[in-house]
Amino acid sequence: MQKNQKNTEIFRDAPVPKAVISNVIPSIVSMIMVLIYNLADTVFIGQTDNALMVAAVSIATPVFLLFMAVGMLFGIGGTSLISRMLGEGEEQKAKRISSFCFWTGLTVGVISMIAIYIFAEPICMKVGASAETIGYAKQYLQIVSFGIPFLIISNSFSNIIRAEGNANIAMAGMIIGNLINIVLDPIMILGFKWYVAGAAMATVIGNVFSAVYYTSHLVSKKTILSIKPKDYQARNGILTGVFAIGVPASLNSVLMSASNIVINNVMMGFGDMAVAGLGVAMKVNMIVVMLLIGLGTGVQPLLGYCFGAGNKKRYMAVLKFSLILALCMSLVMTVICYVFAGDLVKLILDEPDAFGYGMSFCRIYIISGPIMGVLFVMINAIQSTGAAIPSLILSISRQGLLYMPILFVFTKVFDEARMMALAQPVTDYLAAFLAIILFMTGCLKKFKRIEEQGS
Repeated sequence: MQKNQKNTEIFRDAPVPKAVISNVIPSIVSMIMVLIYNLADTVFIGQTDNALMVAAVSIATPVFLLFMAVGMLFGIGGTSLISRMLGEGEEQKAKRISSFCFWTGLTVGVISMIAIYIFAEPICMKVGASAETIGYAKQYLQIVSFGIPFLIISNSFSNIIRAEGNANIAMAGMIIGNLINIVLDPIMILGFKWYVAGAAMATVIGNVFSAVYYTSHLVSKKTILSIKPKDYQARNGILTGVFAIGVPASLNSVLMSASNIVINNVMMGFGDMAVAGLGVAMKVNMIVVMLLIGLGTGVQPLLGYCFGAGNKKRYMAVLKFSLILALCMSLVMTVICYVFAGDLVKLILDEPDAFGYGMSFCRIYIISGPIMGVLFVMINAIQSTGAAIPSLILSISRQGLLYMPILFVFTKVFDEARMMALAQPVTDYLAAFLAIILFMTGCLKKFKRIEEQGS
């Protein structure tokens, strides 16, 4: 308990820069590891000099990401609710929430594992696999399906553990899983010559180790959280509280996967090399995106605690500092990725047509860079207040209500693959503007109501 009190004191009393940095750094390090792990699969598959394998992994990845979205449902939803409960002093309810997230997420994972393994081939055909890539895509998806339960637990609790102030534990779990994946990638892909199957097996093993690490922490005496079945509870606002924020957060990932599937199908009209180039560009763009997601998710528990405690002054100070930090990071990472786009693509693709597409798509995707930090901080600021409707609007807009119509218009107006890629940056700028409007009109009003109730 003393350990947890020390952690929450950082939320409550530490100077704002220290409080933000101490929570953000472990989160960003975790995202760097996720980034390296995502790039490693593609880089080592690229060393086979088989662009069809690269395309197949790019096609199958969005399906796997759907289950990362399930992890986000429980992770982001649980984090938001637990941090607010701790801010209000409701520690027993925090235990019930974490147990609910663990056992419900595990159940969903097991059911999904069985379904994906059985229906892997028709799923791959639906998401854009061609006759040349279907064999590789199916093989990859069937193997990674075994890791889905572990993926959901790992993604959930890499977020939830931050809600109690244990950012370093959350970081360590991500590092362990991803390091194992990165070490196994060259051994299994190139050493054993298992290629796509090797990449999939390394992914599964990494997720298993990460999930086991988090589970060992959750059954120890070092945490206020619980995964004991006796603490499991869905009633008394737990299910609705987790889902109110978790569903919008996961919808963003679901729609991101759906939009990736749609754009892959669009790019199929320009050939397999365009699909391979797009997949690599998305990986390179993740360098910016994942770091800024780390910033946003790292600051959310701190914002949630301040909101739960009704401390508007500290909440706004944390938000202001985080936005300045996000803008600075965004600009620096945009410049780096733009300058070194060619070098990064060449690590994966040597085939001239695929490289040309990848290079062009990278330069287009990075146009979003300067605004991405503001977008992710604002998304997490909205989620930290438990504002379900603004969270839902923003989640279905960025990759759904905004992206899909823009992409549809581009397909009708333009007949060039590079213009199809431009739909994403246009969407991101509109989404950032929408996030600011939703925060101003929705979340600030919640603080005003709290102040009125207290007066």
